[in-house]
Amino acid sequence: MSRFMVVYESMFGNTRKVAESVADGVRAGTESDVTLVEVGSAPAVLPPLDLLVVGGPTHAFGLSRSSTREDAARKSGRDIESRTGLREWLEALDPAGAAPATAAFDTRVNHPRVPGSAAKKAAKRLRRLGLRPAVEPESFWVHGTEGPLLDGELERARAWGRQLADVLARHGTSPSAR
Repeated sequence: MSRFMVVYESMFGNTRKVAESVADGVRAGTESDVTLVEVGSAPAVLPPLDLLVVGGPTHAFGLSRSSTREDAARKSGRDIESRTGLREWLEALDPAGAAPATAAFDTRVNHPRVPGSAAKKAAKRLRRLGLRPAVEPESFWVHGTEGPLLDGELERARAWGRQLADVLARHGTSPSAR
């Protein structure tokens, strides 16, 4: 049985919904043990995994910072879901000899001229930790800063989760087999 962990950061619930859909897609695509974890509760030391999926909102062209999370809360006038960010978690992460394949996703404003991707930045940080990507980073689109997600994005996230399960099934689940 494959072991997957999906770690997410979410401001207004959109990234959480995508993470839940990705996890659902993985479960539908294989007999897997899938753990869904909000980044503030994610372990600092990786357990044995076959695939680590990370996701967060794109803020200021990349991964959020404490200041961009505070700014999002202030501008929206509401509480945000994640007080800790993917950036901080990845900086403190100890792979502890674990060598899972990785995948990264983000949520981004649906505007053609807005640059940057939290998923690409997260994938780069994962590579620096010696972890290799199973697939290219993926973006899921929201209307405006607070969302909601564009129509069809949750279905696309489930399909991406099934794709992740398929990639690991094709290449074997042990890190040395990939």
